[in-house]
Amino acid sequence: MKRLVLVRHGETEWNALRRLQGQTDIALNDRGRGQARALAPMVGGLAPDLAVSSDLKRAAETALLLGVDARPEPRLREQDLGDWSGREIAALDAGEYQAWRAGQFVPEGAETWAVFRARVALAMRDALAAAERTAVLICHGGVIRAALDAALELAPSRIIPVGPGSMTVLAYPSGGARLEAFNLRGGSLELNAPD
Repeated sequence: MKRLVLVRHGETEWNALRRLQGQTDIALNDRGRGQARALAPMVGGLAPDLAVSSDLKRAAETALLLGVDARPEPRLREQDLGDWSGREIAALDAGEYQAWRAGQFVPEGAETWAVFRARVALAMRDALAAAERTAVLICHGGVIRAALDAALELAPSRIIPVGPGSMTVLAYPSGGARLEAFNLRGGSLELNAPD
């Protein structure tokens, strides 16, 4: 049975401020580095034979701290948020924000949910094909939501935010994907994560 281990990068200063990053290239903060280090034994315990990472700094640095040799994969970048990149969540229209989280609203200049989901699905397909057993994908919260939609048809409106420095695991027995773990962090469960 094959597995995809989806790791969200550790926290950045913009995560801490609840500011949307999109594809803005932000590095990890000290807490984010600690989150990645704390997750390393769990990822290592799954013995991935393939590692790919978003090419953005926060994901690439997380991969290094996890101790995996990840090749960059631009299709694992976060959703392009257009005019919303860099905006604080609290400053956005609440209805538009909830509609965006549900994949039903597109900020000016942003990537649509359908295009984003399709991009992520292709990266997942290629990782599954290349892995012998377990592939680790170091990416972003939106990418993990898109992956769950693509693999399980779990609508983004039904998924809580994915915590920084957390791991989600999809297993692929015969007959389709199965969710084995979600939002797992070095001994804790994240239920109130920032986007």
